[in-house]
Amino acid sequence: MTDDDRLADPAVTSEEEPFDTSLRPRTLDDFIGQESVRQQLAIFLEAARQRQEALDHVLLAGPPGLGKTSLAIILASEMGVEITVTSGPVLERKGDLAAILTALGPGDVLFVDEIHRMNRSVEEVLYPAMEDFQLDVVLGQGPQARTLRLDLPRFTLVGATTRSGLLTTPLRDRFGVVQRLDYYGPDDLGRIIMRSADLLGVEIAPDGAVAIAVRSRGTPRIANRLLRRVRDVAQVKGLGTVDQRVAEQALEILEVDEAGLDDLDRKILTHLAVTFAGRPTGLGTLADAVGESPDTIEDVYEPFLLQQGLLARTPRGRVATARAYVHLGLEVPREVRAQGGGQEPLFDEPEPGAAWGSLP
Repeated sequence: MTDDDRLADPAVTSEEEPFDTSLRPRTLDDFIGQESVRQQLAIFLEAARQRQEALDHVLLAGPPGLGKTSLAIILASEMGVEITVTSGPVLERKGDLAAILTALGPGDVLFVDEIHRMNRSVEEVLYPAMEDFQLDVVLGQGPQARTLRLDLPRFTLVGATTRSGLLTTPLRDRFGVVQRLDYYGPDDLGRIIMRSADLLGVEIAPDGAVAIAVRSRGTPRIANRLLRRVRDVAQVKGLGTVDQRVAEQALEILEVDEAGLDDLDRKILTHLAVTFAGRPTGLGTLADAVGESPDTIEDVYEPFLLQQGLLARTPRGRVATARAYVHLGLEVPREVRAQGGGQEPLFDEPEPGAAWGSLP
């Protein structure tokens, strides 16, 4: 399996970006899932509209692919203002950020993705901009240097981060609204798949949505990618409606198992359980063994494996749990069994007419 085929690839490729963008919801009513976040944002938006002022600064945290960018676009759309999109690593110099800030209009939204990766010197420019809506510009050098403070229009900064713990306290404290997005349940993912299929003109049966949803790792971005690839199989093979059989056939080709694990997920668990014989393994060693960067493993793959109880972090390193051994079809070592962890199946796939009866 190539890098481009990996299910949990953190980056959206240029081929996929138009697809992902076309499926983005444009209003809060269209946004599926994250009910608590939606309800709170709806209140904050209505309050800002009634006062006819800019929305307070918003920080959106959570794993990749859960809708942080979509929510930023929705906030700008709901407020009827323009949105400027950038990312933390792109802003290398103070002048880069200053140019963006001075180009904003009243009430506009500035969306900074991966804001935790912003250069610290650049970040300091944001402090007076967020708090006082002013920008400090240094003119000249040496003893003749002087500071000029420019007024900025009241704008809304929307920051997105996958690692909120890396944000500095001064920056985090300047956000008036802080929301964390969690993984989606199968019901919400099913509705997202049905909506996306309708937009794409794909005929899909409820049991086909089930087969895709339970393998989507709780992530809408992955659900939409899988839907597109399942659509390709149905189209090429002339299978018509995407039902459970068609979906499972396509997912088998993609090497996505019933628990939503792809080839690299299984490699991580296999190396922990077999190659390293269950011994605690450091992140760097594990990354070298599977041929992936430590950041990608830590940010993209580990959160899901941890949530599903397949991997554990210990003071000495990463270890595979008893559930991981069972899922891989391996005998659970005595020492792992003694530490706890059952051997029950990871997931009970719902019957098409049961948990999914409310699907359109």
